Amino acid sequence: MSILINKKSRVIIQGFTGKEATFHSKEMIKYGTNIVGGVTPGKLGQYHLNKPVFNTVEHAIQETCANVSVIFVPSMYAADAILESFYAGIKLVICITEGIPIIDMIKVKSIIKFDKSFTLIGPNCPGIVSPQECKTGILPNFVFNKKGNVGIISRSGTLTYEVADQVIKSGEGISTAVGIGGDSIIGTNMVDLLKLFLKDISTKLIIIVGEIGGNTEIKASKWFNEYIKLHPGYFKPVISFIAGKTAPKGKKMGHAGAIINHSSETVSFKIKAIKSCGILISKRIVDINFILKNIINKNYYKNTK
Repeated sequence: MSILINKKSRVIIQGFTGKEATFHSKEMIKYGTNIVGGVTPGKLGQYHLNKPVFNTVEHAIQETCANVSVIFVPSMYAADAILESFYAGIKLVICITEGIPIIDMIKVKSIIKFDKSFTLIGPNCPGIVSPQECKTGILPNFVFNKKGNVGIISRSGTLTYEVADQVIKSGEGISTAVGIGGDSIIGTNMVDLLKLFLKDISTKLIIIVGEIGGNTEIKASKWFNEYIKLHPGYFKPVISFIAGKTAPKGKKMGHAGAIINHSSETVSFKIKAIKSCGILISKRIVDINFILKNIINKNYYKNTK
């Protein structure tokens, strides 16, 4: 099993014929993703990568029965692309585009929040991958090559790949990895994904990859703490790694949302808060390998008493 996407997902690409979309669509097809077509206004009737091109998402759905859209549209048009899919009836949108104006995302959020059946991943995200089933986005194929029981939720693109590599090195595989995006305003948050992973019977352990700025990791940790209190005996270990230990206050680190504006947004504060909620802390990415092995061998809790 997996969350959000699987072998049956029927994917379209918005901005299909662009340079970035072309490169990553080739990789998705190579991975086994069922791309059924794409959308580029003005190119109706053409074929790209042996897939049909449509002028609108609505037409693409009518012809292909698509249910997932991946967006590579330039930032000035990306918000409209999200809403086009939303109004056309697509239930899962993965927006890879970075640099979307905050005012545009405020508009998008104000519209989509009323439809609980609609899921937006991103923007400014690497996408989603369920190994041996489906990949939607820019995650590298060779890293996510082993199916398993570890779910990954990450604010960072590159760190998602690094953490996945540590999971594989531990001998485990990945159920689904989701990059939620590094912007200050995103669609799906960590709490939303924790809920999905806790319901997923194939996911036995969850890794949260966070960074400086904002409080999304703390919110997720507090929600998880309340969840395990309400569900005694039902527990999946959660590991957290927070990046940005040496980042100075006021200095943006890579992502629009990765900037320390308050002491509660520093790595040290987040680690203390997360640890207090019963979540295991990995101080370095390479330690994830060690922690996983100890959990698998049922030694971790014994060694930390």
